[in-house]
Amino acid sequence: MCDELTAADTDRHLTRRQLGAAAGAIGAAVMLPAPANAKAVTGRNVVITTPDGQCDAYFTAPTTGKHPAVLMWPDIMGLRPAFRTMADRLAQSGYAVLVFNQFYRSTKSPIVQPGESFDQPAVRERITPWRAALTPAATTSDGKTFVAFLDKQKEVDTKRGVGSAGYCMGGPMVMRTAAAVPARVHAGASFHGAGLVSDAPDSPHRLVPQLRGGYLIAIASNDDARSPNDKVALREAFAAAKRPAEIEVYDGAMHGWCVIDSKVYNQPQAERAWGRMLDLFAKTL
Repeated sequence: MCDELTAADTDRHLTRRQLGAAAGAIGAAVMLPAPANAKAVTGRNVVITTPDGQCDAYFTAPTTGKHPAVLMWPDIMGLRPAFRTMADRLAQSGYAVLVFNQFYRSTKSPIVQPGESFDQPAVRERITPWRAALTPAATTSDGKTFVAFLDKQKEVDTKRGVGSAGYCMGGPMVMRTAAAVPARVHAGASFHGAGLVSDAPDSPHRLVPQLRGGYLIAIASNDDARSPNDKVALREAFAAAKRPAEIEVYDGAMHGWCVIDSKVYNQPQAERAWGRMLDLFAKTL
């Protein structure tokens, strides 16, 4: 979960060495290995008109040709340099990637300043009301709008399916988008997704029968420790719907481990999860 419980749990488990590594996490972004046969990419800032306002976003794609599109849902700290870097890296593997400010109804990006994190009470108090505006209906509406935007870009091959990747609060948004536009979204990847399983009638795991294609659900070890039955419910939902899904708890990986500016960034496990996403997209898009 993206909440104070996870933040406190993370702080308890971080070693001094991990804290030192975390201080240079954003620097590690520069050191990330480029994909084999990396394509030259070009990114641009864009503004997308939605039913609820103007969404500031970043679109990046290889400089030539048409490619399958991917929506990238950021974590609770929103669109920022780390996610632009991650989007560019995915584009180097041959995808047209849109990453956006999911809080556009409330504020422009970036929503955090260098050194700020969600475990700081003042930051949490600032973001929480913006998060409340992202209802399931709002997320579904945004997902439809973003897919439609992508399909209008000259770099996007509309004959191929769209993928979606989400981090933390973005995990459920992946599933809601895929359920809303199943004819276009053919693959989804959730990394330390928050709130994938609940008792609510519209819980993301109840949307599985509406999904198309394959899915990757990468679960943090501390999230699993707190909610060990979530993975069971997800596996049962995908099995009952006969939808392929790779659902795995990443040993030793804390909530947030896949985001390059996270203080719990775990590069070996993040690279493994990234590789599984690339394999999924290569098979399904």
